[in-house]
Amino acid sequence: MQERTEPEGALAAHVLQQGIGRRGLLRAAAAVAAAGALGPVMGGNEAAAAPARGPAPGPGFPILQPRTGKIKGTYIAATPETVSWGKLPNRASEPVAAVRSGTVVTFDTVSHEGILEDQGQDPRDYFTSFGVPEASILDDAIAIAGGVPHDGPGPHVVTGPVAVRGALPGDVLKVETLDVPLRVPYGVISNREGRGALPGEYPEGFRGIEAFEPYLNQGGNVSIFTPVEKAGGAYRGRLPGDVPAGFALSPFMGIMGVARDTTEVVDSVPPTDTGGNVDIAALGAGSTFYLPVRVPGAMFFTGDPHMAQGDGEVALTAMEGSLRPTFRLTVLKPGQPGAPKVAFDSPFAETADFWIPIGLSDPDGPEGEGQVTSLDVAMRDAVRRALVFLTDDLGMDGPVAYAYLSAATDFAVSQVVDRTTGIHAFIRKADFG
Repeated sequence: MQERTEPEGALAAHVLQQGIGRRGLLRAAAAVAAAGALGPVMGGNEAAAAPARGPAPGPGFPILQPRTGKIKGTYIAATPETVSWGKLPNRASEPVAAVRSGTVVTFDTVSHEGILEDQGQDPRDYFTSFGVPEASILDDAIAIAGGVPHDGPGPHVVTGPVAVRGALPGDVLKVETLDVPLRVPYGVISNREGRGALPGEYPEGFRGIEAFEPYLNQGGNVSIFTPVEKAGGAYRGRLPGDVPAGFALSPFMGIMGVARDTTEVVDSVPPTDTGGNVDIAALGAGSTFYLPVRVPGAMFFTGDPHMAQGDGEVALTAMEGSLRPTFRLTVLKPGQPGAPKVAFDSPFAETADFWIPIGLSDPDGPEGEGQVTSLDVAMRDAVRRALVFLTDDLGMDGPVAYAYLSAATDFAVSQVVDRTTGIHAFIRKADFG
């Protein structure tokens, strides 16, 4: 890669104004290299006219600060009063709002990446070190980092819960994802010690190598700052380094769930039979997620916004970046059409093209008999749930259903990094009828 002797673009100029900073020359060089992707799109005044669907056509990229842009339905801002850090709602949680069944609700969500302790717990300092102008750093991220106790065992910032009137234990909450615009044009991908698919190997194996120092955060873990660029009419994540590499964005919410029927602290990391951190990349705009209701009001929450994720999420995180999802929340009663029977017992999803049964290695959660991390267990759970859907909901004979799964259904690894592992099936709708 040819070295630049003079920074170019608005972002590079900002880097020079701010100084090199504590992460040194190599990170400044990385920020300059990103200027082509971020420079013209990070202005601070576009937010007032931000469209609801996120990045607008053309060179501008609106920053969706709190309460800016067109917002659909009931709006839940991410404030110290409406979020929790590291834990999920339980039956004792108070709702931040109550809505009728069928209501459209828009949530502001804040990524934990850029505000965690090993990154300095100061998003202004962290993101400006990569050349992000202060006007393009979310006000609510700053407020949460400085004013919300990180008093849960997980890393995630969770917005909610929202009570849905009329929801009772035994019902299903139907969650339709209508839109998932980006709030900012950048994200972070992290690998932390003792986590990921290769714990004990990485990030330890990257330490002590001078060329890798720019990728290590304050805690000695890996955090890869990833700007968003526009290429061929689509938005892509652009990775740093001498090898040109990028990937298409496909935003979705890693955490969507309803409250568990417990008074114990609910860790935000492992997914359970009430949803939570399921990390299924197919659950973007246009998808539907069904959740079994365990407490009155259902108490829906969301967080862990992902801009892109490969199935498996092997390093530990996806491309994490703040999003503004809009959902329609609808209560479905037993016997009422609109929800598959399997959804009254466990999470289930669908898209325009697929039904998606979900298997978990430990759906009871850590308060059960212990955390099970086996993909074998998750796979068996996914197959059983797929069989139940095919036989109970579609009416297939069991032997034929099992044969169909073997011949025509793909099973994907949701993630291997959340202690409770996940496998989900893709049952093609076009194969029926």
